[in-house]
Amino acid sequence: MSKQGQGGHGGGQGLHARVLDSLGPAITAGAYPPGTVLRTDELEQRFDVSRTVVREVIRVLESMSLVASRRRVGVTVLPAEEWNVYDPQVIRWRLAGPDRPRQLRSLTVLRSAVEPVAAGLAARLATPEQCAELTGHALGMVATSRGQQLDGYLVHDIAFHRVILRASGNEMFARLGDVVAEVLTGRTHHHVMFTDPDPAAVTLHVRVAEAVRERDAETAERLTREIARGAMAELDILAP
Repeated sequence: MSKQGQGGHGGGQGLHARVLDSLGPAITAGAYPPGTVLRTDELEQRFDVSRTVVREVIRVLESMSLVASRRRVGVTVLPAEEWNVYDPQVIRWRLAGPDRPRQLRSLTVLRSAVEPVAAGLAARLATPEQCAELTGHALGMVATSRGQQLDGYLVHDIAFHRVILRASGNEMFARLGDVVAEVLTGRTHHHVMFTDPDPAAVTLHVRVAEAVRERDAETAERLTREIARGAMAELDILAP
């Protein structure tokens, strides 16, 4: 009998995801220390999948720099400093693992370095449509900030920060939208948030939207820095 993953529409894709969702988090959690050699024949047996599925998974892990394939050596797990730490999937796996507090902290430091500058630029460069989007999402955050509506709040929170990064006019900042989305999602899904968002933080988002609309770059930058400081203070309490 042939191994799974060689028949049926979409079956291979489902198996591919299952193997990836097992191996990826295991590597990022340190279950396979750097230098560990992953043998494809062992992976085929362990997950009961075809060689094709294993190769596809290895290719994805290689694209994230979690592993490297070398002839006559095999597939080797790489040290953490070589990983593509900006890959949203890598961020998600690390946030689900034992390293969550440190990962949240490093991502929040990254945000505090980038987002205030992006907000200042957005105040100078945002289009009227982007200003309207920002205001709409800030008001959406207000509307969902009470009554334990964290999932609804998250939608507006992510969208708000994506608009700020995009409206900065800097394509490098704009590409960090997925990174910010992962950290905000991770905070919510792993309960590193209060059951209702901090009212002061919600108000600050509304004031940032106003500052951007009024072309007040200095205020937009200062208020966004306050949001970042608040997020770090929250981590000190919830993920020490």
